[in-house]
Amino acid sequence: MLKINEERTVERITEWMQKVFRKARFSKAVLGLSGGVDSAVVAYLAVRALGKENLTCIQLPYRTSSMGSITDADNIIGILGVKSELIDISPIVDVHALVLNTVSPARLGNIMARVRMTILFDKSSELESLVLGTSNKTERYLGYGTLYGDMASIVNPIGDLYKNQVWDIARYLKIPQEIIDKKPSADLIENQTDEKDFGFTYRQADDILDSIFDEKKSELETANLGYTLDQINEVLTRVKDNEYKGEVPYIFDLRAF
Repeated sequence: MLKINEERTVERITEWMQKVFRKARFSKAVLGLSGGVDSAVVAYLAVRALGKENLTCIQLPYRTSSMGSITDADNIIGILGVKSELIDISPIVDVHALVLNTVSPARLGNIMARVRMTILFDKSSELESLVLGTSNKTERYLGYGTLYGDMASIVNPIGDLYKNQVWDIARYLKIPQEIIDKKPSADLIENQTDEKDFGFTYRQADDILDSIFDEKKSELETANLGYTLDQINEVLTRVKDNEYKGEVPYIFDLRAF
């Protein structure tokens, strides 16, 4: 996988964010802070680009959310000295689920993700801010996110970084080690982890995705990295099954007919 220069990458992202905000004529941002490494990295980058006075971090726990995630988010807020707000989404989600009668855990997770983004966009309107995204490149390729939920944002500073590159940036930014070390989780379902959902690790996914899509190598060449064709196919099948998430909404082109 491509080894990035962390210092230069942080500089480039910071400059890019400043340019985007100037072009959009905004100076402030809101961020859903989960306590995970992705949102932590985005928070640190936002403070560098915009200043701590221009970032508001919103914690949006559900009643089953990990208390450790809330503690980690609180730690980040304290370190950065940013404005913050905690909004319990449980009443909104539970009323929605009650109206729908029987809701599977996956559907409930999608409801949570979309409720969170609804609140973030509402807060962005109140605070005259832009919503920051936290989906990394690995998640985007794998379609590991909720359309119009966590995949919705206005500015995404880490969308072209693989998960392992996000971890590299986190270490460079000196984000607390306990946040870097904990198992990634969307925290939508109790005891859920990303890699348990995938059936493979982020390292495996990053190596395979980088080889196939960035380095333009064949599956046989990618196997030289130490992966079986079955492992490679498992990752690529997930990409194929979720391609539509990067293409919607499908819009009819009148000029094409």
